[in-house]
Amino acid sequence: MKGAQRGAQRGPRVFYGWYVLAASFALLFVNAAAHSTFGLLVKPLQSEFAWSRGAVTSAAFVNLAVYAVSLLVTGRFYDRWGPKWVIAGSAALVTSGYLLMSNLDSLWQLHLYYGVLAAAGFGGTSVALFGSLMGRWFEKRRGLAISLALAGLPLGQFVLIPLVSDAIAVDWRTTCLWIALTTLAVNLLLTFGVIRGDPAQLKMRAYGGGPDMHAGEHVALSSPQSGSTAEAAVPTHDLSLGEAMRTRSLWLFTVVMFICGAGDYLLINHLVAMVTDTGLTETVGASMLAWAGLLGLGGMLAAGPAADAFGNRLPVAATFTLRTILFVMLVLMEGTAVFWVFALAMGFTLPITAPILPALVGKLYGIRHIGLICGFVTTVHMLGGGAWSYLAGVLFDRTHDYRLVMLLSAITAALAVVCALLIRDERHLPPVAVSEPEGAPGVL
Repeated sequence: MKGAQRGAQRGPRVFYGWYVLAASFALLFVNAAAHSTFGLLVKPLQSEFAWSRGAVTSAAFVNLAVYAVSLLVTGRFYDRWGPKWVIAGSAALVTSGYLLMSNLDSLWQLHLYYGVLAAAGFGGTSVALFGSLMGRWFEKRRGLAISLALAGLPLGQFVLIPLVSDAIAVDWRTTCLWIALTTLAVNLLLTFGVIRGDPAQLKMRAYGGGPDMHAGEHVALSSPQSGSTAEAAVPTHDLSLGEAMRTRSLWLFTVVMFICGAGDYLLINHLVAMVTDTGLTETVGASMLAWAGLLGLGGMLAAGPAADAFGNRLPVAATFTLRTILFVMLVLMEGTAVFWVFALAMGFTLPITAPILPALVGKLYGIRHIGLICGFVTTVHMLGGGAWSYLAGVLFDRTHDYRLVMLLSAITAALAVVCALLIRDERHLPPVAVSEPEGAPGVL
C-alpha cells in the first residue's frame, strides 16, 4: 500500500503527451494511404474510362477544395470539442468515400466519392489538426514534437505507396476497399484508446509549460522614455482568427502556403503520370513518389529543430529557393536521373511547412485559437493544391508536356521566398491593445 502511495505521489514516469505524439504519428502513417493514392489512380482511370487527364484531375480539384473547407470546419470543431469525435467522424467519411469508389463507373461518381466524401474526411485527419494537437501538449520543444508526430505521413508514404501501387496494378477497386476498412479500424482504435485533446483533461500542463501559462501573459515593450525594454502593464491574449487577419504576417504566410500547396500536389498527383509519359514504368514512378515520402521524413524532422534554432522564416525561404531551382531544372533538362533528383529533393521540401505552420501560429498569435487559424491557412494551402493539380492537367492536355507548368511553378516559388522573408517572426499584439494603429509593431 505504501509503495502504491509513493508511486501515486511520483506520478507517471512518462509524460502522457508522448503517447499522444506516438498515436498521432501512427494515425498519419496509416492515413497516408488514403491521402496519397490519387496520383497512382490517374493512369488506371484514364485507361479504363477513356477520360482526359484534365477530366481525371478535376476530381483532385474538387477534392482539395472540399478538403480546404473541411479544414475550417474541423478546426472550429477541434477548438470547441477536441480531437476525438473530429477524427472519428472524419475517418467514417474517408471510409465511405473509398468504399463507394470501389464501385464507381462514371466521372460524377468520382467527384462525389473522392471529391466530396473522402475530402470532407481528410480535414479531420490532416497534418494541421495533429500539428495543432502537438501545439497544445508541448510548450518546450514544440517544433521537435510537431516534427516527430507529423513524420508519420512521409514515412507512411514511403512504406505504403509501393504496396498500394502493386495492389492497384492487380485491382484498383479492391485496393480502395482495403484502404477504407484499414483507415476506419486504425483511426477508431487509436483515437478512442489514446488521443486526448488537452493536458488539462488529465489535470496536467503542457510539456515545459509553467502554471497559468496563458492566463496572464505580458509583452515586453520598448519604453519611450528610457529606450530600454521593460515589462509593460498591457496584458495580451491569444489572438482570434479575425484579429490575426488584421496582421500582415498572416497574409504573407497565407500566400506562401497557397504556393506551397500548388507545388505539393503537383508532385503528389502528377509525378507518376509525368514520368510514365516518358516511357518509364508505373513501378518506377511509384518508387520515386515513395522515396519522395522518405526524403520528406528528413525534411519533417529537420524543420522543427531548424525553426526552434533559427526562427520560422529562414527554413521556409530556403525551401522555396530549392523548389525554384528544381522547377527550372525540369524546364531545361529531362531524363530519368533528372526525375529522380526532382522527386527526392522535392520530397525533402514537401512537409517542411507542416510543422512550421502550428509553431509559427503559436508563436505569433498564441494557442487558444490555433486550430482555427491553422485551419484557415491550410485551407488556402489546399485550394492552391487543388487549383494547380487541375490546371496542370489542363495545360498538359493542351501542350502535351509539363514544361509550361514547371516554368509557372518556378515563378511562384520565387515569390514565396520573398513573402517568407517579409514575415515578422515574433509575438503579435492584439490590435485593440495598440495605441498607435499605424506602424505599431503589433499590427504589421
